[in-house]
Amino acid sequence: MEKNSEKEKSAGGRKKSNRTREKESEWQERVVQIRRVTKVVKGGKKLSFRAIVVVGNERGQVGVGVGKASDVIGAVKKGVADAKKHMIEVPLSKSYSIPHPTSGIATGAKVMMRPAAPGTGVIAGGAVRTVLELAGVRNVLAKQLGSNNPLNNARASVEALASLRTFAQVAQDRGIPIENLYA
Repeated sequence: MEKNSEKEKSAGGRKKSNRTREKESEWQERVVQIRRVTKVVKGGKKLSFRAIVVVGNERGQVGVGVGKASDVIGAVKKGVADAKKHMIEVPLSKSYSIPHPTSGIATGAKVMMRPAAPGTGVIAGGAVRTVLELAGVRNVLAKQLGSNNPLNNARASVEALASLRTFAQVAQDRGIPIENLYA
Protein backbone atom coordinates (compact mmCIF):
# COMPACT_ATOMS: atom_id res chain seq x y z
CA MET A 1 0.00 0.00 0.00
CA GLU A 2 2.79 2.43 0.83
CA LYS A 3 4.44 1.75 -2.52
CA ASN A 4 1.29 2.75 -4.37
CA SER A 5 1.01 6.00 -2.47
CA GLU A 6 4.72 6.70 -3.08
CA LYS A 7 4.26 6.03 -6.79
CA GLU A 8 1.30 8.41 -6.90
CA LYS A 9 3.36 11.08 -5.13
CA SER A 10 6.39 10.51 -7.33
CA ALA A 11 4.25 10.59 -10.46
CA GLY A 12 3.55 14.21 -9.51
CA GLY A 13 0.98 16.22 -11.40
CA ARG A 14 -1.87 14.20 -9.94
CA LYS A 15 -3.29 17.19 -8.13
CA LYS A 16 -2.62 19.33 -11.16
CA SER A 17 -4.64 17.04 -13.43
CA ASN A 18 -7.55 17.17 -10.98
CA ARG A 19 -7.48 20.96 -11.09
CA THR A 20 -7.53 21.03 -14.86
CA ARG A 21 -10.42 18.56 -14.85
CA GLU A 22 -12.34 20.80 -12.46
CA LYS A 23 -11.80 23.79 -14.75
CA GLU A 24 -12.91 21.82 -17.79
CA SER A 25 -15.92 20.28 -16.06
CA GLU A 26 -17.07 23.66 -14.75
CA TRP A 27 -18.81 24.22 -18.10
CA GLN A 28 -21.32 21.65 -19.28
CA GLU A 29 -22.14 21.30 -22.95
CA ARG A 30 -25.31 19.82 -24.36
CA VAL A 31 -26.05 19.36 -28.02
CA VAL A 32 -29.67 20.30 -28.69
CA GLN A 33 -29.74 19.38 -32.38
CA ILE A 34 -27.49 18.18 -35.18
CA ARG A 35 -28.72 18.71 -38.71
CA ARG A 36 -27.22 17.54 -41.96
CA VAL A 37 -27.56 20.39 -44.44
CA THR A 38 -26.80 20.41 -48.14
CA LYS A 39 -25.73 23.21 -50.41
CA VAL A 40 -26.30 22.74 -54.13
CA VAL A 41 -23.19 23.77 -56.05
CA LYS A 42 -22.09 23.47 -59.66
CA GLY A 43 -20.62 19.98 -59.16
CA GLY A 44 -23.54 18.60 -57.17
CA LYS A 45 -24.48 18.71 -53.50
CA LYS A 46 -22.09 19.68 -50.72
CA LEU A 47 -22.91 18.14 -47.32
CA SER A 48 -22.21 19.88 -44.01
CA PHE A 49 -23.50 19.72 -40.45
CA ARG A 50 -25.12 22.31 -38.19
CA ALA A 51 -24.98 21.82 -34.42
CA ILE A 52 -26.98 23.78 -31.85
CA VAL A 53 -25.12 23.70 -28.53
CA VAL A 54 -26.03 25.03 -25.07
CA VAL A 55 -23.17 25.71 -22.63
CA GLY A 56 -23.67 26.53 -18.95
CA ASN A 57 -22.10 26.21 -15.51
CA GLU A 58 -25.34 25.57 -13.54
CA ARG A 59 -24.52 28.64 -11.42
CA GLY A 60 -26.22 31.39 -13.39
CA GLN A 61 -24.29 31.52 -16.66
CA VAL A 62 -25.59 30.08 -19.93
CA GLY A 63 -25.14 30.59 -23.67
CA VAL A 64 -26.52 29.20 -26.93
CA GLY A 65 -24.32 28.74 -29.98
CA VAL A 66 -24.49 27.41 -33.52
CA GLY A 67 -21.63 25.78 -35.37
CA LYS A 68 -21.38 24.62 -38.96
CA ALA A 69 -18.68 22.35 -40.36
CA SER A 70 -18.12 19.48 -42.77
CA ASP A 71 -18.02 17.00 -39.86
CA VAL A 72 -20.12 16.67 -36.70
CA ILE A 73 -17.26 17.04 -34.21
CA GLY A 74 -16.07 20.26 -35.86
CA ALA A 75 -19.61 21.65 -35.85
CA VAL A 76 -20.02 20.90 -32.14
CA LYS A 77 -16.66 22.53 -31.30
CA LYS A 78 -17.62 25.65 -33.24
CA GLY A 79 -21.02 25.66 -31.52
CA VAL A 80 -19.37 25.50 -28.09
CA ALA A 81 -17.04 28.38 -28.98
CA ASP A 82 -20.02 30.43 -30.24
CA ALA A 83 -22.03 29.66 -27.08
CA LYS A 84 -19.16 30.81 -24.85
CA LYS A 85 -19.02 34.09 -26.79
CA HIS A 86 -22.74 34.72 -26.18
CA MET A 87 -22.91 34.04 -22.41
CA ILE A 88 -25.50 35.72 -20.20
CA GLU A 89 -25.85 36.04 -16.42
CA VAL A 90 -29.07 34.71 -14.88
CA PRO A 91 -30.12 36.05 -11.45
CA LEU A 92 -31.28 33.09 -9.34
CA SER A 93 -33.45 33.28 -6.22
CA LYS A 94 -32.67 31.36 -3.01
CA SER A 95 -34.94 28.53 -4.16
CA TYR A 96 -33.01 28.28 -7.46
CA SER A 97 -35.90 29.81 -9.37
CA ILE A 98 -36.26 33.01 -11.37
CA PRO A 99 -37.16 36.28 -9.56
CA HIS A 100 -40.29 37.12 -11.57
CA PRO A 101 -42.38 35.98 -14.59
CA THR A 102 -40.83 36.77 -17.95
CA SER A 103 -41.12 35.98 -21.65
CA GLY A 104 -38.81 36.10 -24.62
CA ILE A 105 -39.30 36.19 -28.38
CA ALA A 106 -36.96 35.02 -31.14
CA THR A 107 -38.46 35.20 -34.65
CA GLY A 108 -41.50 32.87 -34.59
CA ALA A 109 -40.88 31.36 -31.15
CA LYS A 110 -42.15 32.77 -27.88
CA VAL A 111 -41.26 31.37 -24.46
CA MET A 112 -43.09 32.18 -21.20
CA MET A 113 -41.46 31.49 -17.82
CA ARG A 114 -42.84 31.72 -14.28
CA PRO A 115 -41.11 31.15 -10.94
CA ALA A 116 -42.14 27.99 -9.09
CA ALA A 117 -42.12 26.78 -5.48
CA PRO A 118 -39.17 24.71 -4.22
CA GLY A 119 -39.51 21.06 -5.22
CA THR A 120 -41.43 21.77 -8.43
CA GLY A 121 -38.53 21.03 -10.77
CA VAL A 122 -38.01 22.25 -14.30
CA ILE A 123 -41.32 21.99 -16.10
CA ALA A 124 -40.35 22.84 -19.67
CA GLY A 125 -39.83 21.06 -22.95
CA GLY A 126 -37.21 20.74 -25.62
CA ALA A 127 -34.46 23.32 -25.95
CA VAL A 128 -35.98 25.53 -23.24
CA ARG A 129 -35.48 22.77 -20.66
CA THR A 130 -31.83 22.36 -21.65
CA VAL A 131 -31.16 26.10 -21.36
CA LEU A 132 -32.85 26.33 -17.94
CA GLU A 133 -31.05 23.28 -16.54
CA LEU A 134 -27.62 24.49 -17.66
CA ALA A 135 -28.36 27.96 -16.27
CA GLY A 136 -28.87 26.39 -12.84
CA VAL A 137 -32.61 27.03 -12.57
CA ARG A 138 -34.19 24.14 -10.64
CA ASN A 139 -37.77 25.32 -10.03
CA VAL A 140 -39.57 26.96 -12.94
CA LEU A 141 -42.65 26.64 -15.14
CA ALA A 142 -42.06 27.35 -18.85
CA LYS A 143 -44.12 27.09 -22.00
CA GLN A 144 -43.14 27.28 -25.66
CA LEU A 145 -45.61 29.18 -27.84
CA GLY A 146 -45.59 29.47 -31.61
CA SER A 147 -42.71 27.80 -33.43
CA ASN A 148 -41.18 24.55 -32.17
CA ASN A 149 -37.83 25.25 -33.85
CA PRO A 150 -35.15 24.29 -31.28
CA LEU A 151 -32.77 27.13 -32.20
CA ASN A 152 -35.42 29.84 -31.98
CA ASN A 153 -36.82 28.41 -28.73
CA ALA A 154 -33.33 28.30 -27.20
CA ARG A 155 -32.68 31.89 -28.26
CA ALA A 156 -36.09 33.00 -26.95
CA SER A 157 -35.40 31.39 -23.58
CA VAL A 158 -31.97 33.07 -23.38
CA GLU A 159 -33.62 36.41 -24.17
CA ALA A 160 -36.21 35.81 -21.43
CA LEU A 161 -33.49 34.94 -18.91
CA ALA A 162 -31.41 37.96 -19.94
CA SER A 163 -34.34 40.30 -19.22
CA LEU A 164 -34.61 39.16 -15.57
CA ARG A 165 -33.82 41.68 -12.81
CA THR A 166 -33.62 41.26 -9.05
CA PHE A 167 -35.32 43.55 -6.52
CA ALA A 168 -31.92 44.97 -5.60
CA GLN A 169 -31.21 45.90 -9.25
CA VAL A 170 -34.63 47.57 -9.62
CA ALA A 171 -34.13 49.55 -6.41
CA GLN A 172 -30.64 50.63 -7.53
CA ASP A 173 -31.94 51.71 -10.96
CA ARG A 174 -34.66 53.81 -9.29
CA GLY A 175 -32.22 55.19 -6.74
CA ILE A 176 -34.26 54.16 -3.69
CA PRO A 177 -33.69 51.67 -0.85
CA ILE A 178 -35.12 48.17 -1.28
CA GLU A 179 -37.52 48.70 1.65
CA ASN A 180 -39.28 51.49 -0.27
CA LEU A 181 -40.06 49.19 -3.22
CA TYR A 182 -42.86 47.51 -1.29
CA ALA A 183 -44.44 50.72 -0.02
